Amino acid sequence: MSGFLDDMARHSRERVAAARALESDAALERRAADAEPAPPLALSPLGFDVIAEIKLRSPAVGVLGAEAGDWLDRAAAYGAAGAAAVSVLTEPSRFDGSLEHLQSVARRLRPQGVPAMRKDFLVDPYQVLEARASGAGGVLVILRMLSAAQCGELVDAAARHGLFVLLEAFDADELALAGEIAAAHSGGGVLLAGLNCRDLQSLQVVPERFAELAPALPRHVPVVAESGIGAPADAARLRRLGYRLALVGSALMSHEDPGAWIGALLRAARSMPGVKRLD
Repeated sequence: MSGFLDDMARHSRERVAAARALESDAALERRAADAEPAPPLALSPLGFDVIAEIKLRSPAVGVLGAEAGDWLDRAAAYGAAGAAAVSVLTEPSRFDGSLEHLQSVARRLRPQGVPAMRKDFLVDPYQVLEARASGAGGVLVILRMLSAAQCGELVDAAARHGLFVLLEAFDADELALAGEIAAAHSGGGVLLAGLNCRDLQSLQVVPERFAELAPALPRHVPVVAESGIGAPADAARLRRLGYRLALVGSALMSHEDPGAWIGALLRAARSMPGVKRLD
């Protein structure tokens, strides 16, 4: 792992230990089971979707968003504009996130039928239960942080509680692993593979990786392009390369009209010549 992911994993384990000292696994399991079901992830038959992100701070950019409190209305705008899901950063030390943010966004999106996804540096199935108890319909799992057995435990916990999983990869080997995990759990809930083009040493995005690694994309699972989407033309290029969704964070958080921008991304990707409906 990179130094950044090492730090995030250590902080994540500390958070799990602190939370578990206050609420047992069994009690949290019951709370997760009793939570109101989240809207299911529904992908458009038009062939491309956006996962829009609520991220209050980026280690690479700093504070995001126009003003405090803007983020909840922004999440609702994402849903109204056609986002398939809304990703919510819950990591507190570097991203200013919290489970309370996730809970608020999930509650706000439920009438729109849009699921919230917990984006964090998950290391323990306990955190999947926290996500479900907070109203989430999905979770991010970073493959580079975990062993194959640990990934399986997180995916199993998500499937047990009806959450979709975004398996995040950074290279060809991890894309292959995402495909293997998806195949092994094909009957256990919705799984997505994601390629993050951010360099973990410099924390800078390297959009060229989307094209470089396109031949390695697993073909039997929807693939999400993560980071580096700055214009509608980027969405069209990603669709052409074989990506099924784009996860967009910093660019949306700084946009004055995020709903209009999501609409522009979707129109650019879905109106490409030769792109067929996925009925």
